[in-house]
Order: sequence, then C-alpha cells, then structure tokens
Amino acid sequence: MTDKDDSNKLLTMQFGNRTISTEYKAFVMGIVNVTPDSFYSVSRGGFERAEKLIEDGADILDIGGESTRPGYSEISDDEEIRRVVPVITELRKKYEIPISIDTTKYEVLKAAYEAGADIFNDISAFEGKDYEKAADFVAKNGMSTILMHRFTESEDDRITNPEIMKEVSDFLEDRVKFALEHGIPLEKIVVDPGIGFGKTFEENVILMKNIEQLCNGKYPILMALSRKRCIGTITRRMVEERLVGTVAANMLSIQKGAVIVRVHDVAETKDSLKIMKYLS
Repeated sequence: MTDKDDSNKLLTMQFGNRTISTEYKAFVMGIVNVTPDSFYSVSRGGFERAEKLIEDGADILDIGGESTRPGYSEISDDEEIRRVVPVITELRKKYEIPISIDTTKYEVLKAAYEAGADIFNDISAFEGKDYEKAADFVAKNGMSTILMHRFTESEDDRITNPEIMKEVSDFLEDRVKFALEHGIPLEKIVVDPGIGFGKTFEENVILMKNIEQLCNGKYPILMALSRKRCIGTITRRMVEERLVGTVAANMLSIQKGAVIVRVHDVAETKDSLKIMKYLS
C-alpha cells in the first residue's frame, strides 16, 4: 500500500524489507532485459544497463531473463537463472535499490531472492507452474508481489469486451484474495492491468482511460505502457519512435492514480515527473 505524507509531500511504499519514498507522484521502475530477443533492443543488457538506469533516477529495477513479447520462445529455468542471478548479485554488492524479478517460475523466483531480489513481478498472477509454492515462498520471505492480468491468446483472436475493466478487476481481486490467503500482506501487493497482453487495441484504450476504476482503486497500480503496440497504433510510430507517446500516456496514468510506471526510458520519465510536480 502507499502512504502520502502531506507535510513532506512524499509517496512511500515498502518493497520486501526496503521502504522507499519519492517527492514525485509515482515511482519509476526501470526495465533491464537480460535477453537477446526483447521487443525493444535498447532494453537488453545486464549490470551496465542496470547501473545506467540507477544513474538516470530509477526508483526500482525490474530484471527479466525471458522475453514476454508476442510470439516469444520459453527458455529453461536454468537458462533464465543463468541470465538474471549474476546481474542481481552484482547490483546487491553496490546498491540498495529495490529489485524486482520478472518471471513466472518458482525456481527462478527462489534463485533471484537468494541473490537479493525483493519483488516477484508475476505476469501469471500466481497461476503459473508451482504457483502455490511461489505464493508461499513470497509470504515466508517477506517479498512484495506484482499481480498482472493477461490473456494467453493473441489479440487478433479476441473480440473486444466493452466490460474489460470489470473483467480485469474481477480477476485481480481474485488473485489478491489468493495472495492474502497465502499470507502475503496487503501492503506488499501491487496490481497491473497488463496492457498489451492479449488485449485488443480497444480494450487497452478502455483500461488506460479508466485506470482509476481498476479494483475500485483499492490497491497500488503499476502501469507498463513503455513503447507498446497500442502506443504505436495511436501515434503511428515504430518502437524506436514511441518515447513521447509513452511519456504522455504514463503521465496521464499517474494523474489517474498509478503509483508505479515501468519504463525503458528512466531519465525522460523523471524529467516529466518533475514538470508534473511543479505545474500541477
């Protein structure tokens, strides 16, 4: 959960055993894809990219070893661990920044935690393999978790549901209930509507326009919009040209209540948050 200190105008959240605050209206999560095939090539890298994002002002780092782009190929647990653990280990030698592990796999979660990760960013929302063990592990070790909604089929195979906000909210409410039943404290749960994950363009737009209604605003919301296809559809820009559209969409999401934005471009996002602070 979040706590707004009116006297100091700070936004404060707890991630694992770390508590962080910001003078801005949202935290910035920087994306580090330790992969050869993530859809935006600039996001690929290891310790050096992570360190650059910290220098740019990231509040949280999200480390992923397996791409979740449309049409991605699944890799083994061992390969994913081989990719992410050295990066987390090196970061922990130098930085106290909260680290999120972007995975659905219990063994990867466990290895990442042992290397120093604080947050389980689970796009399956505890519906993946060994999900019971994963939930118990997160609870036992005091980790935080991000629960995301997704459709597993392609957006091309779906018909737009005009009640998508209710569908996504109902799903996330159910997964929050599951997390709570497994001992994960409410203050360590964040929800993510899963923009772009199997949803039609129209569904993505409905979610982005009405994000303050997600689960009736009961939980901290993370928005992951960075350079996604829906931004390209709106702006008619290729991935490499979607920075301005992404920043605009993120700032509108923050105005509607999002408290974390997951981005490839940390410095530009922080600059926009500075403008928002002084002009809003």
